[in-house]
Amino acid sequence: MLPVLLSKVFSALRRPAAAARTRRLGFAQAEKCVNLALQGGGAHGAFTWGVLDQLLADGRLAIDGISGASAGAVNAVMLADGLARGGPEEARQRLADFWRAASFGGALPELQREAIERLFAFVPRQGSPMPWLGALSRYWSPYALNPLNINPLKSLIERFVDFDRVRRDSRRELFISATNVHSGQRRVFSRAEVSAEVVMASACLPLLFQTVEVDGVPYWDGGYSGNPTVLPFLRTTETEDLLIVQINPLKRDSTPTSARDIMMRLHEVTFNAPLLAELRALELAERLIVEGGLPRGTRPGQYRRIRLHRIVMDSTAFDDRSKLSNDYDFFDRLRQLGQATAQQFLDAHFGDIGRRSTIDLQADVLPKWLDQRPPVRRVAAS
Repeated sequence: MLPVLLSKVFSALRRPAAAARTRRLGFAQAEKCVNLALQGGGAHGAFTWGVLDQLLADGRLAIDGISGASAGAVNAVMLADGLARGGPEEARQRLADFWRAASFGGALPELQREAIERLFAFVPRQGSPMPWLGALSRYWSPYALNPLNINPLKSLIERFVDFDRVRRDSRRELFISATNVHSGQRRVFSRAEVSAEVVMASACLPLLFQTVEVDGVPYWDGGYSGNPTVLPFLRTTETEDLLIVQINPLKRDSTPTSARDIMMRLHEVTFNAPLLAELRALELAERLIVEGGLPRGTRPGQYRRIRLHRIVMDSTAFDDRSKLSNDYDFFDRLRQLGQATAQQFLDAHFGDIGRRSTIDLQADVLPKWLDQRPPVRRVAAS
C-alpha cells in the first residue's frame, strides 16, 4: 500500500508543474507532453498529416519538440508554423491547406504542381504536364535538365510558412536534417536556423533537384543521413517521451522480384538505416544512464532518459507505387488512415506516456549478434 500511496502523492505534486508546462506550449487542455520525430516518405507523408491532425484534435498531448526530414520536414514546419500562429486548431488548418494545395486537385500552376510531384514521387505520374522529366532524369542530371535551377517549391513553402514567426517561437524546439554533399555527414538545423532553403535542402532528392546551398554548403535529402534525427532530444527539451511517426516499413513479408519492387525496397532500407542507427545510440544511452555512466537531467552536460513510442503506417494498406499518386482523394485516404492509426495508439498507449517506452529496442533494432551483449560498466575516473 505504501508504494502505491507514495506514487499517488508524487503524481499529484507533478500535476501543477505539468499543467504549467503544457499551457506554456500553447496546449491549455493537454495532460502530457511529447516530442515528435516525423519520417519522410514521399506522398505517404499525407499519413503523417492524418496522425498530426488526430493528435491535435484529441488535445491530450502537448508538443514540445519536432524533428523532420524530407517530406517529414515539410510536415514539421507546417505544424510549427500553425502552433506559432494560433495553436492546435491553426496547425490543423495549415496542414490541411498545404496538402490540399499540394494535390493535383489543388489550384497550383502546372509548373509548381510538377515541383510538388518531384518532391513526393520518384517518377512522374501518368498524364503529368512534363512526363518526359522522369525518363530523362535517369540519364541526365538536374544540372543538364534545369540549368537555371528553377524550383517553384520554395515559393509554395514560403506561401504557407512564416519562417520569422517560427524562428521566434521559443516555446518548442524544431530540428530539420539534411545531408552535407561534401562530407556525407548529417547536418541538423535548429529552429533558429530554419528557412525555406533548409526545408528544400532536407527534401532535395539528388537525381531530381540540384543541390540546395545553405550558407554556401550544398545539401541533399536529409533522409540519407537522418530520417528523422532523434539524437538531439537527448540534450534538448524537458520532455522525455519521443513519438516517432514512421512511414517506411522496417519489415516486409515477401521478397521483391521485379525491378520496380526491388528498387522500392532498396529505398525503404536506405531511408530507414539512419533511424535504426540513432535508435541503437538511444538504447546505449539508456543503458549508460541506468548504470550510472551518463548523468540524467535537464541541465547542461546532462542527458534525458528517452521513452520511445511509435506510430507506423500499415505497409499493406497501400502499395509502394502509390507514392507516385498525388490526387487529393488519395491524400485524404492517407489522412484518414493516419487519424485512425493515431487514435489506436492513443487508446492503447496514452497511459504509458510519461511512464515507460512502448518500443522494445532490443527486439526491434539491435543487431542479432548484440542479443547476448554484456552490460555496460561504469569506468571510474582516474
